[in-house]
Order: sequence, then structure tokens, then C-alpha cells
Amino acid sequence: MTVTLNRAALRHAKELISKGRTMKDERDDWSGHAPSVDDENAWLEKHGWDEYALWHLGVDVEAGEETKKRYSFPYGDLARVHRCAVISLESRAGQYDHDDIEKAAKELLHELDT
Repeated sequence: MTVTLNRAALRHAKELISKGRTMKDERDDWSGHAPSVDDENAWLEKHGWDEYALWHLGVDVEAGEETKKRYSFPYGDLARVHRCAVISLESRAGQYDHDDIEKAAKELLHELDT
């Protein structure tokens, strides 16, 4: 498993932040704010894999192209960037030594907090 930074997703997140499509929630809110499996599947059916990829800072190029296993480190609820999701992914990225993803999350947090 080789997870790398999804630069297109980082650009997408920054664009959403610049447009105000954010939720400035608290650190531990992500488990309640993350889309359910059913909601995520319905969204995926409507929008497709390319758009789904834009909501994840991590991509595993060794995983199948049209699989959820390929994408990791979600930063939002498929409509808005959530501060709690970015905090969560920053912590997990650091824990698993994904330095480029951790750095990207720090950039997003800075933009969310300014």
C-alpha cells in the first residue's frame, strides 16, 4: 500500500475554502459529521469516481481505480470542508508517516482558521 498526496484534492479543498464551503466544527465532531456509507454510496452513484477522489487527500495507486480502498484521508462531507475532518486526517497522517498529507492538512487548517 503506497498512499500519496492527491494534489487535485488539495486544490479542490482550497477552492472550496475560498468559496466559504466549510464547516468550522470542533475537533471531535467528525464521527458524527462524516457521511454514512449509504449517503456516500448514493453520492458516488450520482457523481462518479473522479469527483469522489477530489474529497480525499490520500490516494493508493496500487489499489483498484474504482474502489473506495484507493482513497483515504477524507476532508469533508462531500459538500463542505469540515475542520474536524482535516484535524482528524492530519493526526492519522502523522501517525502513519504520510508527511506530505500531514503538511497538506496543516495548510488547510491554516486556511480554515484565517
